[in-house]
Amino acid sequence: MARSLRIERADGVYHIINRGNYRQDLFINDGARLAFEKCLFESCEKCGWILEGYCVMTNHFHLVIRTPHGNLSYGMKWLQATFANRFHRFRKVRGKLFQGRYKSLIVEEDTYLGALLHYVHLNPVRAKMMDLAALRDYRWSSYWYLWNPRKRPEFMDLSAALEHAGGLRDTLGGCKKYCEYLEWLSTDEPAQKEMAFEKMCRGWALGTKSFKQRMLGSEGLLQEGSLDSLQLEGQELQEANELQWEHQLERMLSVLHKDDRKILSDKKSAQWKVWIANVLKRNTAATNVWIADKLNMGAPQSVSMQTSRFRQQNQEQDSDYLEFIQNITK
Repeated sequence: MARSLRIERADGVYHIINRGNYRQDLFINDGARLAFEKCLFESCEKCGWILEGYCVMTNHFHLVIRTPHGNLSYGMKWLQATFANRFHRFRKVRGKLFQGRYKSLIVEEDTYLGALLHYVHLNPVRAKMMDLAALRDYRWSSYWYLWNPRKRPEFMDLSAALEHAGGLRDTLGGCKKYCEYLEWLSTDEPAQKEMAFEKMCRGWALGTKSFKQRMLGSEGLLQEGSLDSLQLEGQELQEANELQWEHQLERMLSVLHKDDRKILSDKKSAQWKVWIANVLKRNTAATNVWIADKLNMGAPQSVSMQTSRFRQQNQEQDSDYLEFIQNITK
């Protein structure tokens, strides 16, 4: 059975989102929000999670969770099923509560965690539910717990947001400075763009290209065809494919002792470039546009022309090329 791309790791950090079925309002009053928060806190205790941040909106929620024991799927299944059962029992209704399987993005901690927490805390402001002055009193967010440390559960760790905002301390003074930081950030669109706010809910990972490659590699998903069993489409599929192609390209460049300098300085039709292009076209779905750009081979159609000529002249039997193939398959 096909499955969506979800990577579970011990001590992984995740941004988790889900919505009401057909975007219906689930958390319409404080009773519903309190019931969800209670289930969330029980899940953290049950699974040993560390809650880095969260925000409950009207028809969806955002969670930022660290999983020391690598049990995200188990915990989320328990959380959503338990809340749904309690919701149905209290309201005496039936039917699907959430729109489907929750979305989770694995987070590169050093690069994105702080910005993600600011994004989560600013959600009610960005949704125009309230202004920043009222956010301090919004009970259903980890931001509220910054101002109310005595009510904060032991599994809640809000230090990453404060640290990213300038090494702030978890004190009243630090909270005031964090409030000023969010006030600046909420009105500074270039800063939000630099922190990639628009990407916080997209794809399957928040991180650099190398981080995403490591995550795919840890799941054995860097070889061609390994993504076939996953339900990926659109931008998510394109990104995963390109990470695979990039991985293979880097391996071949390493075998040939080539680097970016040689890519730019050598001829567009250099033999070693044709070798790499031929392997990519034989073994992957890499496009001519992508190959031409990565290898500086000129117009995309020249990739097809060079590789076709290479095969027509039977150069795939050349001893140097065969040695190259052997080296990259070791």
